[in-house]
Amino acid sequence: MPHVVLVQPQIPPNTGNIARTCAATCTELHLVGPLGFEISDRYLKRAGLDYWPYVKLTHHPDFSSFQTHQQQRGGRLLGFSTKGASNYIQFQFQDSDWLLYGSETTGLSADVLETCTATIYIPMAEAGVRSLNLSVSVAISLFEVRRQLGYLG
Repeated sequence: MPHVVLVQPQIPPNTGNIARTCAATCTELHLVGPLGFEISDRYLKRAGLDYWPYVKLTHHPDFSSFQTHQQQRGGRLLGFSTKGASNYIQFQFQDSDWLLYGSETTGLSADVLETCTATIYIPMAEAGVRSLNLSVSVAISLFEVRRQLGYLG
């Protein structure tokens, strides 16, 4: 099953909503610091409701620590970005993929994107809209990954 990785998330309710989506889909969630909030933040807990016991959560203090962990487990790093090269619908996902998403304000840094095997975007019809909400982007892409890999139950 692919992993969801939030690199330097800033907004607790977004992370809480993503944790809820990960709980519902039995998807591992990795938070890569520095975080813009404390893990104990009440808004984070509230957005995740009482689903936190169902989230397999790993906190990495920085990207280097995360990379060491990911390299030990294997799989491709896939960076989601408005400047990605591949449309998420046309991209062929694999079971061992790591789906990386950047902070709400800056997205993934150029340094992180350089470590990725591929960069992926979610198309938007209105050119004036810069990006989708982080929790919406994770849900859209995660459910496409699950559809492609046959996790429909």
